[in-house]
Amino acid sequence: MQIVRLCSLLLLLVTGLAQAGGEAPVDGLVRLKSPYDVKTTLDRLQAALEKKGITIVTRWDHAARARAVGMELRPTELLIFGNPRLGSPLMARRQTVGIDLPMKALAWQDANGQVWLGYNDPAYLAERHAIGGQAEILQKMSAALSKLSHLAVAP
Repeated sequence: MQIVRLCSLLLLLVTGLAQAGGEAPVDGLVRLKSPYDVKTTLDRLQAALEKKGITIVTRWDHAARARAVGMELRPTELLIFGNPRLGSPLMARRQTVGIDLPMKALAWQDANGQVWLGYNDPAYLAERHAIGGQAEILQKMSAALSKLSHLAVAP
């Protein structure tokens, strides 16, 4: 268990250091500032994911759903996507990770008008679900998410 935590903390540190223009993960959530509006940010991420052959499961517009029930919400959209080659080995180790897989990315506009792109750090998910022995897969997931997310928010 200590080795899992150590590996998870190391991956969190590496991911956090690699996030120029963003924040280090807080409670496992990686955040990147986006110069685009919410829709464009997720459009760019979706295009980058599709180009890599990653399956898009669905896209959910929280603000539109709120409007449909008479409520207002700042722009907020969720993209659910996955790669079974990476996610399935994690689920084989601990099926509870299925609550967090497929992966999700959230784009939102904060109260100051800044748009953010966020996603759960795979190392955090491994720690949350006590998944050991999958450092290579977790590193691949972290690197891919970081690269594709940075592409989405690049000016």
